[in-house]
Amino acid sequence: IMGSDCPGKTVDVCFQQAKFSYLHMKYLFFSWLAVFVGSWIVYVEYSSYTELCRGHDCKNSICDKYRKGVIDGSACSSLCEKGTLYLGKCFTAKPKSQAKVGDQANLADLATQVLAITDANKDGHISLPEAHSTWALLQLNEFLLALVLQDREHTPKLLGFCGDLYVMEKVPHSPLYGVSLPWIVEVWMPAGLRHSMDQWFTPSWPHKAKISIGLLELVEDVFHGTFGSFLMCDVSAASFGYNDRHDLKVMDARYIVPEAIFQEDIRQQRCEADEDCVYGADCLTSCDLTKHRCTPEVTRPNLAKACEALKDYVLRGAPSDVREELEKQLYACVTLKGSAEQMEIEHSLILNNLKTLLWKKISHTKDS
Repeated sequence: IMGSDCPGKTVDVCFQQAKFSYLHMKYLFFSWLAVFVGSWIVYVEYSSYTELCRGHDCKNSICDKYRKGVIDGSACSSLCEKGTLYLGKCFTAKPKSQAKVGDQANLADLATQVLAITDANKDGHISLPEAHSTWALLQLNEFLLALVLQDREHTPKLLGFCGDLYVMEKVPHSPLYGVSLPWIVEVWMPAGLRHSMDQWFTPSWPHKAKISIGLLELVEDVFHGTFGSFLMCDVSAASFGYNDRHDLKVMDARYIVPEAIFQEDIRQQRCEADEDCVYGADCLTSCDLTKHRCTPEVTRPNLAKACEALKDYVLRGAPSDVREELEKQLYACVTLKGSAEQMEIEHSLILNNLKTLLWKKISHTKDS
């Protein structure tokens, strides 16, 4: 049978050609769509990545101020004269408020510590450029945390500074969940599959227990420490890692903020609902609808957020003789509400119970 629309060919052959043409067009359309969407994602990521190729500009700006005598610091000579300090990326934080410490801070000790690092050339005097540099650095939450916790094992050591650039110890580390994927894969990967992969690629349970103890110790360090209290406003796996001894290390401290600063800023924030009163991913307060202002007290303490992050991590693969008690303590921890000051006894009890439970299980092993 001959087809009228394709002379000289059977209807069956004509149909096959039409089907092939349709599939070809469909393939071209979806290929074009995939390229368009992929290009858009790359553009958005590229344009929002403000650190890209800024190292040279940052170095020029800092060294220009150094040569003019505006700033000074222990790392300025290495950066601007000797060329032994290289900027692969330029991290340019723009703080919205000055850094301060809480009411319970030991101001005399903090002042001594600040003055010690300010005197970069150790000549016993603080020059105006050195003072300018230190003042700029004290506006950065992550620098302030590194300063007050520099004798603790969970934060990289502070090595030097120049203006508002500071140099930290490079700590070889692995992510909390032992697999890192390219961002383009992360974008397209279903959340359920990603969660499963996170659980597959983790250290052995004794090592996870030691890492978890490290996070609990960090919570202790930032709660009513020598220099006041800090709030952990992004307790996600990406903020932490661990070294070859499985000691926890803080990899991103930008959202560990002085409580006094947080309260000062958040109470000025206008709101229509509780959802408007949030800083970072994890620091939420409530909205006072009579004033349309956020209240200063966080709804969950640091410990509850840390336990939320640890729950799936440390329960998976837990030995049967501790699993039930560990699960009980973790869920009691996760449900903690209000600020830590309002429930200090319960906070301390749960924290100590969790540390003791984990430590007793691994203290007799080589993993400890």
